[in-house]
Amino acid sequence: MKVKTKSKKVNKAWLNDHVNDTYVKLALKEGYRARAAYKLKEIDETLGLIRPGDWVVDLGSAPGAWSQYLRRRLSPDGAAVGELNGNIIALDLLPMAPVEGVHFIQGDFRELEAAQMLQDALQGRLVDVVVSDMAPNLSGIESADAARIAHLIELAVEFAQNHMKPQGALVVKVFHGSGYNDIVKMFKATFKVVKPIKPKASRDKSSETFLVGRGLISAI
Repeated sequence: MKVKTKSKKVNKAWLNDHVNDTYVKLALKEGYRARAAYKLKEIDETLGLIRPGDWVVDLGSAPGAWSQYLRRRLSPDGAAVGELNGNIIALDLLPMAPVEGVHFIQGDFRELEAAQMLQDALQGRLVDVVVSDMAPNLSGIESADAARIAHLIELAVEFAQNHMKPQGALVVKVFHGSGYNDIVKMFKATFKVVKPIKPKASRDKSSETFLVGRGLISAI
C-alpha cells in the first residue's frame, strides 16, 4: 500500500511502514485501538500473568488497547462485550473512549488526587496485576527524559508495593539508555523474579522494552 503525503521523506517512510505493519493490520482486523495490544498479549502469553477473576490496574491506558486486551482476556469467551470474570481499572491523563467493563479514571498518576481516585476505586482490595504503558513526553535531553521515565516507574513500583498482592506482577515500559540499569536494580530490590522482555510487536528501531516483576520481596 502506497501513501501519498506532502510530509518530509522520513515521515512518508514512517507512514508507509506503519500502514504496512503486520500488527497495525492485525489490530484493525481484530478491533484493537492500537498495535500495542499485541505487546501485552505476548508478555501475558509468555509469562502467564492474567488469570480468570483477577483484579488488574492499567496505568497509562489511553487509547485503550491494553484495556481492550485485558477485557477480552478476562472474558470467559474472549469476547469484547458481555460477561467479565475479573475487574479492570484504567487510568490516564488523557481521555479514553469507554471499554465495556473497564472502570476508567482520567487523571495524572503523579498527582495525589488521581492516586486517591484510584485507591477509592479499589475499595480496599489488593490487585493481582499492574500493567503500565506510561511514558512521559520526551524532550530529547537524555538526562531529563531518563529522570522523567524513572519517576513514573518509581510511582508504579510504589503503587504495587502498597496495593498489589504479595504474589502479584508488575509490568512497566522502560527504555534502554541512561538510567536503565538503575531501574533494573530497583526492580531486583523489590521483586523476587525480574524479567526483561521485548515483544515482537515492539519496533526493532525502538529502545523500548518491558520489565516484569513478580512476587514482592516486601511491602511498604
